[in-house]
Amino acid sequence: MKNFEYTIKDELGIHARPAGLLVKLVKNFKSNVLIASKGASADARKLMAVMALGITKGTQVTITAEGEDEEAVITEIEKFFRENL
Repeated sequence: MKNFEYTIKDELGIHARPAGLLVKLVKNFKSNVLIASKGASADARKLMAVMALGITKGTQVTITAEGEDEEAVITEIEKFFRENL
C-alpha cells in the first residue's frame, strides 16, 4: 500500500473539472485508489463520490493506492495534484 498527503491549493478546491480528470487518470490503473478527507473517504474511480467529499482550498487529503501498480498510480496522482490542485 502506498499513500501521500496533499493540501489543496486551488481556490475552488476539487470541483467538477479536476475531479473528472482525477477519475479519468485513476481508471488507467488497476490498483484500488481511495481519497480521504475530514474523516470520510471515496473511491477515486467514482466522480460523484469524489465530489461528495466537498474538498475545498486548504483541506488536507490523503490518497491511498493498493494493488499491482500502486507505485505508478501514486506517482501520477501526486504529479496531477501538484500541477492542477
